[in-house]
Amino acid sequence: MVATRQSHQTHLPADFSARLDLLNLSDDKLSYLDRAHALCPSDVNATTLNKAVEMVEILAELNFDPESLASAYLTPYFLEGLISFDDVKDELGDNVALLLQGVEQMATISTLAHQGKGNVQIDNIRRMLLAMVEDVRAVVIKLAEQICHLREVKNADEEERVVTAKATANIFAPLANRLGIGQLKWELEDLSFRYLHPETYKRIAKQLSDKRLDRESYMENMVNLVSSKLAEAGVKAQVYGRPKHIYSIYKKMSQKNYEFDQLFDIRAMRIVVDEIQDCYAALGIVHTSWRHLPKEFDDYVATPKQNGYQSIHTVVFGPEGKTVEIQIRTEEMHQDAELGVAAHWMYKEGALPGRGSGYEQKISWLRKLLQWQEEVVDGSDLADELKNQVVEDRVYVFTPKGDIFDLPLGATPLDFAYYIHSNVGHRCVGAKVFGKIVPFTYKLKTGDQVEILTQKNPAPSRDWLSPSLGYIFSSRARSKIHHWFKQQDRDKNLQAGKEMLDSHLSKLDLTYKDLEPAVERFNFRELDDLMVALGAGDVRINQFLNFIQAKPEPEDTLKITSRKKVKGDKNGIVVDGVGSLLSHVAKCCQPVPGDEIVGYITQGRGIAVHRSDCESFSHICEQHPEREIAVSWSDDIKSSYALNLRIEAQDRQGLIRDISSVLANEKVNVLNMNLQTNYEQNTAVFIMQIEVSNLSSMNRLITKLVQIDGVFEAKRQH
Repeated sequence: MVATRQSHQTHLPADFSARLDLLNLSDDKLSYLDRAHALCPSDVNATTLNKAVEMVEILAELNFDPESLASAYLTPYFLEGLISFDDVKDELGDNVALLLQGVEQMATISTLAHQGKGNVQIDNIRRMLLAMVEDVRAVVIKLAEQICHLREVKNADEEERVVTAKATANIFAPLANRLGIGQLKWELEDLSFRYLHPETYKRIAKQLSDKRLDRESYMENMVNLVSSKLAEAGVKAQVYGRPKHIYSIYKKMSQKNYEFDQLFDIRAMRIVVDEIQDCYAALGIVHTSWRHLPKEFDDYVATPKQNGYQSIHTVVFGPEGKTVEIQIRTEEMHQDAELGVAAHWMYKEGALPGRGSGYEQKISWLRKLLQWQEEVVDGSDLADELKNQVVEDRVYVFTPKGDIFDLPLGATPLDFAYYIHSNVGHRCVGAKVFGKIVPFTYKLKTGDQVEILTQKNPAPSRDWLSPSLGYIFSSRARSKIHHWFKQQDRDKNLQAGKEMLDSHLSKLDLTYKDLEPAVERFNFRELDDLMVALGAGDVRINQFLNFIQAKPEPEDTLKITSRKKVKGDKNGIVVDGVGSLLSHVAKCCQPVPGDEIVGYITQGRGIAVHRSDCESFSHICEQHPEREIAVSWSDDIKSSYALNLRIEAQDRQGLIRDISSVLANEKVNVLNMNLQTNYEQNTAVFIMQIEVSNLSSMNRLITKLVQIDGVFEAKRQH
């Protein structure tokens, strides 16, 4: 179960110093926190103060250093704009100020979880990755902030809970696992699981609670028995019962198709010893005292997990024939399992023996990702790759020379070739696994020895990009193949796109004239540009065909224009079969008139209107499909709708003026704007929130923006 921290208990002291006294911190940590507290406004609301102290509490349990604790305390104030970067720098130094800046950059992670393959702010992601590599403490502070946020949304509306939980389950919890911070991982997983699957969570929690007293009594007896047997053999050890986490129980039930009563580790204990040899001595004592289950034995001491986790796991039949899971590890292994990269600062401060050698291993994957991200152009590819890098499921394969590469589960030999080097992938003509030829669709397995067969000249195939053929799995390989085709001659791409269209148009009985709406839809000036994009892989053929086939026929259009006009609510929404009801536009996908939409009945906030392809909507409907309701845009829309726009351009004098002129001519209201300039590459990226009346006006605006001299790209962000 998730532990209850003091910040969530009642009758806590209101005084800041009294709250810190409960944490039993050292004098140097208290001094840093007092200086941090003095920077903050005194009239702040209780929620912000409580969150600040709670974040200190979380990191105090990880034995973090004074700078990290001060940064954690200041995080809620800094993110709310209540204190400035310069004030923090002047009072507490560069390190604390830069940590806060790193935590702010880490906020980009939240956009990755529910934006799917939409356009993502690649510059922000790159800065976030740099912050993670330069000082990984920023990651841990952000994870602590996410735990606090999860607790805050407990009483929020269902939509906000689901969006927050989905971000946590997709990115934050796997990131904590990849960095080895088990103490935070469990809480992130349990809380997000509670919001995403409330009924299942309550059922498992009740099953745990129903037998809690019997289980605790049994485990107390088992702990005493194990302790006495170890003492008799002269093995010095700490033995104690291990708390069970609801998400881990659910995961095991799902993976092994077990019922609750079939689980072996509902009763669990841990043995912590001093030396590695004591691990195996304790294992021998346990196995000679009680019969064990061979299929439930794992030695992660000899073969650690991918995140550096080490421990021996075994299941024995204890008294009364009941199964008990036992974990055996050293104190250093235990600290690594609970604290992960956070243990690095404990090693530095001499709080634990050892060198903290796992620290470099745990963040080396970030450095690899940073090296690759400089090659990509498309933010969605980098977002997908980051997701692939933090999830638990990876495969480890070898080259004939013995070099090891870790790839996402589902990777193929072509993915492996592109992970070695772009030119190896471009020149790949085949692959061998353990000396035998395998097809490009072969799914690599951990332990495979893979040899890539190449030719002299690069010659990637466009077939490799087709998802239905299964030649590649990773976004990294897909991005590099896209990039190669982009560099080829425009005429070749035009011819390839034309051939692609011809083969499909004949099957659909369509002509080139039928494609004119698609030119505007995909923001191109003429059909040839669209065919070049199709040939280069910038526009997916399936995406293109879906739009063409979904376009209403003329007779459908006639029916629409001849029917009676339907009025909607203030947002221009009509609930089919009902009429005008209270509604609001979902923030996760920001639909505008012209988008295909669908409704979701919330608790207390009326109808939440999502785009039909919104991932957040798909997820909440999996839990409550009965709440989905058909909605449509009314005929008398007078409202304006907010959406996010991203413009990337060559930085030059007069650029802002030209963009502003287009916005003014199109009568577009800009709600806010952020400008990011890369002086080395002489580029500028505008991220702005604008108001438009419908999808057509947005497409018209984008078409005019890309015609501005120096503008590379203008896209809607969703």
